[in-house]
Amino acid sequence: MSNTGTLSVVATPIGNLEDITLRALRVLKEADYILCEDTRVTGKLCAHYDMTTERRRYDAHASARVHKEILADLAAGRHIALVSDAGTPGVSDPGVMLISMARAAGARIEAIPGPSAVTAAVSIAGLIGNQFSFLGFVPQKKGRQTFFAELADYGHPVVLFESMHGNMKTLEALDDLYPEAELRIGRELTKQFEEMITGAPVDILTILMNDQNKQKGEFVLIFSMPKQ
Repeated sequence: MSNTGTLSVVATPIGNLEDITLRALRVLKEADYILCEDTRVTGKLCAHYDMTTERRRYDAHASARVHKEILADLAAGRHIALVSDAGTPGVSDPGVMLISMARAAGARIEAIPGPSAVTAAVSIAGLIGNQFSFLGFVPQKKGRQTFFAELADYGHPVVLFESMHGNMKTLEALDDLYPEAELRIGRELTKQFEEMITGAPVDILTILMNDQNKQKGEFVLIFSMPKQ
């Protein structure tokens, strides 16, 4: 493959549409087309900034044919931007397969950094020390028990993603296994009702059960075992 084509991996806002870089806006406007996890979600961002770049669907279920067409466009020298619904593609988001295939084929790949739920949560969590591990989304079925059991092996905070539908079950599991754990939960980050809820698992469960509105949204969980 010719290396004249470029795949731009573009970070987009995780909530507040103002959290996008000037470089990201320029790249999205200049690209031949944008690969989107959901064209409707990206469409809101494009409309907000008057961007008319063509949008095409690309998600975790993209077929071999779709990948072949994208690689062919890169070989022809086209400039393609890759975004996810929110945050940085490839970080617990679709894009890893395409990025790997494009790199193997010789395409130019560039990072357009920006918003990240991980760093946003850590920045306001007040963690002591400079280490943490990011484990992505909590498994919903296979490997779930092992995943929770291994959290105790980390000697520093662990950052997890959880959805609205799985958050209460995860908190219940953590309360069963680690009632003494220290949790910080970032909710609605960068949005109007952003908050960081802290406490033991049972404390946070109580807060969320008493206010169902706090059970909505995407969550970043930061798990720590108390220092001995």
